[in-house]
Amino acid sequence: MLDKLRLLYGAQGEGTLTDIEGILGTFGQSLPRQWVSENDVMLITYGDSVREEGAVPLAALHRFLRQYAKDTITAVHLLPFYPYTSDDGFSVVDYTQVNPELGDWEDIARLAEQFDLMFDGVINHISKSSEWFQRYLRGDDKYRHYFTEGDPEADYSMVTRPRNLPLLTRFETSEGYKYVWTTFSEDQIDLNFANPDVLLDILRVLLFYTRKGARFIRLDAIGFAWKKPGTTCMHLEELHTLVKLMRQVVDIASPSTILITETNVPHKDNIGYFGNGFDEAHMVYQFPLPPLTLYSFLRCDAGKLMQWLEQLEPTSAGTAFFNFLASHDGVGMRPVEDRLTAEEKQWMVERVLEHGGRVSYRANGDGTTSPYELNISYVDALSHPDDDDEVRAAKMIAAHVILLSLAGVPGIYIHSLFGSRNDYDELDRSGINRRINRGKLNDSAVGEELGNDTLRSRVYGRLSELIRLRRAQRAFHPGASQQAVRLDDRVFAVVRDNAEAGETILVLVNVSNEEVHAGVDFEGEDLITGLQTGMEVELLPYQCMWIKRKGRD
Repeated sequence: MLDKLRLLYGAQGEGTLTDIEGILGTFGQSLPRQWVSENDVMLITYGDSVREEGAVPLAALHRFLRQYAKDTITAVHLLPFYPYTSDDGFSVVDYTQVNPELGDWEDIARLAEQFDLMFDGVINHISKSSEWFQRYLRGDDKYRHYFTEGDPEADYSMVTRPRNLPLLTRFETSEGYKYVWTTFSEDQIDLNFANPDVLLDILRVLLFYTRKGARFIRLDAIGFAWKKPGTTCMHLEELHTLVKLMRQVVDIASPSTILITETNVPHKDNIGYFGNGFDEAHMVYQFPLPPLTLYSFLRCDAGKLMQWLEQLEPTSAGTAFFNFLASHDGVGMRPVEDRLTAEEKQWMVERVLEHGGRVSYRANGDGTTSPYELNISYVDALSHPDDDDEVRAAKMIAAHVILLSLAGVPGIYIHSLFGSRNDYDELDRSGINRRINRGKLNDSAVGEELGNDTLRSRVYGRLSELIRLRRAQRAFHPGASQQAVRLDDRVFAVVRDNAEAGETILVLVNVSNEEVHAGVDFEGEDLITGLQTGMEVELLPYQCMWIKRKGRD
C-alpha cells in the first residue's frame, strides 16, 4: 500500500498511510463471503422506478420486487439514491444520505435483508451544490484543493470527452473567478484525487457503504478520475493505482464487498481494470455485449458477436464480467470502435432512429462529433415498428438468452424484465435523450398488464422462467469455461462447461427471422423445450436452446 501511495503522493505517502490505517481502525473488519456463482442475477433499477400510491418509492420498489422478482433476482443495483441536483442522481449532494423523496436508510436495510445490493460510488465528481464545493467557493482551507482547476487558454484537445459539452466551467469564488474541470456537466464538479485528503474522504464513503448493506460497489465513470496535462486523462497509471488502492482497503475492511468498475470504453481498455486478476476490480462491465448483440439481431447475423466471443480471454478465479444488455444509460458505441466500421455504426444509428430512438454524440477533440450512445428501450431497439408483440417478445427473449448464457454475472434492467417500450412522454417532457428508457412503472398498471396477454406479460413471464432455470445450472457458473462454436452465421453458439461439477451445456440462439438447420453432434436434452437432441437441430426464427449433454448431471 505504501508503494502505491508514494507513486500517487510522493513524500505525502507515508502520512496518508497512517491516515488510512486510522480509517481502517474506525471501521473494523467484516467477515468474508462466498464469491459469486451461477445463482447470482442482478436487477438494475432506480429507487423510484416503481410508483405505488401512498408508499415511499423505496418501499414501493421493495414490495414490487417481493411480488414479481423474489424467485428470480438475487441482487439489486440501486442507481444513485442520494440527494442530487441533476443527471437523474449522478450529481450527488451528499454521499452519506438517502434522498428523502425516496425513503431512508431503514428502507435500504429492509431491501438488503432480501437482496444483495449494489451501491453507486459516484466519485469522479460531485454536485456544485454539495457542501464540499460550496466550501471550496468560500475559500475554506480544507477544500481549497478538492477540485481540479484549469486554464481556459490551455490546450485540452487530447482529453477524452464523454459528452459534447465544455470541459471547464467558470465559477466565482472568494478569491475571484476560477475555471474548474466539469467533465460531464457544469453541475458535476470533478474531484481532485491528486489531493490525498480527497482520497481519504472517498475511502470513508466507500467503507460507509459496506456497512450500510452494499455487497457490490460500482465505481461510476472511474476512468476519468485522474488528470494529467498533455494526456487523454483516461486509464492513466495513477488511475489504475488509485483503483488498486481502493481495492486493497476494501479487501481489508470488508472482504465480502465486490468492486465493479464502470468504464464505457473499448474492450482492451476496459479489461485493463482487472489488473493482474487479483489486485484491481473484482468485476468489470461487459460493454461490447449490448451493441454487438443488438447489431446481430438487426443484421440477422451473429458473425461480429461470435468473432468477439472467440477472442474473449477467460477471467481469473477472483474476477468476473458483469454482463448486461440495457441499463439506465443508452447502448454505448465506444466499446465497438474496434469491432464495427464507421459505416456499420452509422447503419446502426439509422436503424435506431427508424425504431423511434435517439442518438447522443460526443466531442472528438478536433471539432467533430461521433455517436456516443443509442438512446432507446432495448425491446424497441431490437424490433421494427411494424413487428407485432409476438415477434418483439421473441427477439427480446432470444437476446437475453445470450446475456444469461455468457461467463460472468448477468444484470437485467427493470424495464427489460418487464418489456417496457420507449417512453416518449418522459422524453418530450424533459428533453433528455436518456429519459426515453427511464420511465416510472405504475404498480397497479403493471399488475393489470401482467394479468393479460400483453408484451409485458410475454417478456416478463418467459424471461422469469429462463432466469430460474439458468440459476440451477452449474455450467453457467461465472467462471465455468466458455468456448465459441461456429455453426451458421445466423446462430450464436457457445459451450459452457463446468468440469468440477461435471456439467456441459450447448447454447444455441437463432438471431434471424429464418429457420436454420445446423449440425451440432451434441446429444442431450434441451432444457428450454424438454426435447432430446442429436446430430442436428432445427431452430425456428429467434428460437433458443440450452442443450445439456447426456450423462452429465
